[in-house]
Amino acid sequence: MKILQAITLADLGGAQSVLINLSNKAVENGHEVYVVSEQHGAMWNLLSPKIHKIKIKELQRSISVTNDFKAFVALRKIYKQIKPDIVHLHSSKMGALGRLAFPTNKIIYTVHGFDSVRHANPKFLIIEKLLKSRVKNIVAVSEYDKNILKKEGIEKSVVTIYNGIQDVDTAKMIVPNINFDSLKKDFKIVMCIARLSPQKKFGLFCEIAEKMSNEKVKFIWIGNKEEVKLTKDNILMLGEIANAQDYLRYADLFILPSNYEGLPISIIESLAYKKPIIASKVGGIVEILNGKNGFAIENHVDCFVDKIKYVLLDEERYSQFCINARSTYELQFTIDQMYNNYLKLYKTNV
Repeated sequence: MKILQAITLADLGGAQSVLINLSNKAVENGHEVYVVSEQHGAMWNLLSPKIHKIKIKELQRSISVTNDFKAFVALRKIYKQIKPDIVHLHSSKMGALGRLAFPTNKIIYTVHGFDSVRHANPKFLIIEKLLKSRVKNIVAVSEYDKNILKKEGIEKSVVTIYNGIQDVDTAKMIVPNINFDSLKKDFKIVMCIARLSPQKKFGLFCEIAEKMSNEKVKFIWIGNKEEVKLTKDNILMLGEIANAQDYLRYADLFILPSNYEGLPISIIESLAYKKPIIASKVGGIVEILNGKNGFAIENHVDCFVDKIKYVLLDEERYSQFCINARSTYELQFTIDQMYNNYLKLYKTNV
């Protein structure tokens, strides 16, 4: 099968992770895969060398009539040259351009968190409604997303496929930025991996750390591009790190305060590393965390502090949370499960 995967940005995020895993797995299984995105970004380095990589310099997140038209023309040309069996679109900008540029009966469009459209980019909501029929299937990454798509009048040919990831390599050697072995002798480590943005509630993260300043706990944030001035010595900012998920091996617990989410890859990675999770009760998170592998809670500092203490301060209880976390990953969120579900969908559209 000839598969064209297309996404707007080539930096690293949840949507890019899904595209990388699907593309590499498809090539591994003998399919011919093309990936289209912007010119620069760390995503390109994680794709198999067997994948055909096509970079469009005009692709960008912001709206530009000139650049968007040039990108549209480039996508039309790419389709005529490749003649793919399936076109798989990711991200709202590519979802719009791709549905205009490619034939409807070839398109599968994955919505990686519909609240990011409704809340962060409401201008795209009108476009989503106008283009809802120009697609063979829309994929929601959670039942939550499927339901809110329906509320917005987008329900025809919508299916849910959970994200999945490659199993973690617990034996892999990494050279961390700090001495975790020394740190873990005296402290429990609560980790968050996220970019600094209004969506990710860094202020709440700091409030939680401040409220627990008398506990033997260090709070570590990975993903900040800019320098952050801190007033608390129980917070460590490690910056942007390639393969940041590998640092989860050093965490005792993962937290994700957020205003909205789809189905966060960072939570699935934490499950794979056997780490309990405390996260905001938004998006598909409530479909992952069940009170046995972690908790989905309200965005309030006391809620986070209470659950962190509940999980961490009882060794026997903590061990069971770790076992349950790994079990959740194995049962629902492996890369093979995600790939096989998408492959079935691809085959129904060829």
